[in-house]
Amino acid sequence: MRVLFTCVAATGHFHPLVPFARALVEAGHQVAFATHAAIAPLVEGAGFQHLPAGVAPTSPEVAALLAEMSTRPPAEQKVFAARRLFGDILATAMVTDLLAVLEEWPADLLVRDNTEIGACVVAERLGLPHAAISVVATGIQPPVREAIAEPVQALRAAHGLPPDPALAMLGRYLELHPFPPSFLDPALGRPAATHFVRPAPFDRSGDEALPAWVDDLPARPTVYATLGTAFNGRADLFAAFLAGLRDEPVNVVVTVGRDQDPAQFGPQPPHVRIERYVPQTLLLPHCDLVLTHGGSGTVMAALVNGLPMVIVPISADQPDNAARCAALGVGRVVEAGDVTPQAVRDAVRTVLADPAYYRSAGHLRGEILRLPEPDQVVPLLEQLTGGRCLGAVATA
Repeated sequence: MRVLFTCVAATGHFHPLVPFARALVEAGHQVAFATHAAIAPLVEGAGFQHLPAGVAPTSPEVAALLAEMSTRPPAEQKVFAARRLFGDILATAMVTDLLAVLEEWPADLLVRDNTEIGACVVAERLGLPHAAISVVATGIQPPVREAIAEPVQALRAAHGLPPDPALAMLGRYLELHPFPPSFLDPALGRPAATHFVRPAPFDRSGDEALPAWVDDLPARPTVYATLGTAFNGRADLFAAFLAGLRDEPVNVVVTVGRDQDPAQFGPQPPHVRIERYVPQTLLLPHCDLVLTHGGSGTVMAALVNGLPMVIVPISADQPDNAARCAALGVGRVVEAGDVTPQAVRDAVRTVLADPAYYRSAGHLRGEILRLPEPDQVVPLLEQLTGGRCLGAVATA
């Protein structure tokens, strides 16, 4: 079976797909990724063929839209991005490029990150089965579905597809949700085509390793602070984190991103370490608390390790994730507009001192460990083709 994965050209959209792509390869199937060349090094570094498609996240068109989005109130930004960016600009470009890619690399099955809409339009135009892998822990919220409806209908019409007012296309066959069921808002329900899978955080698409100094950290709580890979330009938040925790009796490990300079924050005491990037899969087993923006990947990585959080949501899915963490008792929320060194210090002290946060995080970890692993859902993907395949490669 030949399986073509597609994703928005961002680390947080590519990494969640890797465990499933690897499981397919190990089962003897051929896999490639179609996404923009901006993340080609990540795709190839993870061992997959890269096929260029879609828009660069740094393109002038995207940059202009993001600048416009930043002028809107935080509560409006997610819906704005859904309609204008994901439903229109990214999807339209992906459809055009993907049609050309499939002429050169025919596939039996398309698998997309569930925010990348172009692949299911192409699949339906060509009569191919398609599946989605959720990269959003709380699922696609109703306001987002409503926001993308109009541009998606226009895109379907442009490619000769009939109307789909309920957007059944998005989950027509299968959606794999690598998050615990309880993390979904119960009010949203659970779509019939959704299968829950154990999160298997992947973050080693570069050559970074665990720094040697981690083993020499003093025997006291270790707080890991991160704003992920897409929102790490908020130097003001990092500065508040550092000022709030620098004099606390904790170790502080901060990662500012591969594209940021740790030196911008000046000299730090020995118990404070600032790095560009350290794989969370290697670092989190050494930590006691995660101070984060609340991106889906970081939240799940923390919960896989049974760690509570202090969450400072900025945009995108982060406010929804923060609300669920608070409701489930695994995190304390500090709104980005309310961040001060004292607010950060107080929140971290509260979580570290309250065993209830650790019990709740441990409960979520137990729920995660009871879910099937990615290799166990390969048969679900195989069934979508009905046994009709262009060919397969031998299992290594």
